[in-house]
Amino acid sequence: MKGKYSVFVQNNRLRYEFTISRNITIIRGDSATGKTTLLDLLNAYDRDGVSSGVLVKCDVPCVVIGGQRWEENLQFIHNSIVFIDECNRFIKSEDFAVRVKESDNYFVIVTRDDLPNLPYSVKEIYGIRESGKYAGLKQVYNEFYCLYGELENTMSPLEF
Repeated sequence: MKGKYSVFVQNNRLRYEFTISRNITIIRGDSATGKTTLLDLLNAYDRDGVSSGVLVKCDVPCVVIGGQRWEENLQFIHNSIVFIDECNRFIKSEDFAVRVKESDNYFVIVTRDDLPNLPYSVKEIYGIRESGKYAGLKQVYNEFYCLYGELENTMSPLEF
């Protein structure tokens, strides 16, 4: 897969809108910011479709993987955005890094830990924060924000 993909996930209380533009995106943040809730919504939609009360809009499938059969499940997923929660220890393994490198999927990994086996960009590390509410309905908008800003080059060419 190449390019940018807009993802929209909503139920009657929460709404997430974000764009994935690289093959590895990291979501970090404090407890109770909505990271795992996002994955729970995607899981519910994958399991029950529209009867789950969740609406997912994206040009490619969005799937959540985890557990002991992650490798088996991943081999059948192609051209999708794969979401993985931090409770899955395999995200730190060399086997997982190899599968990511060989894959034609994009990966969104929710973790507070560093993942030294994966080549992700600091520009693709995000947090989640509440950004507003629907009047009366109290639906919460959740937005991604970049944790690391643009790096400035303060050295002159002669200092290299």
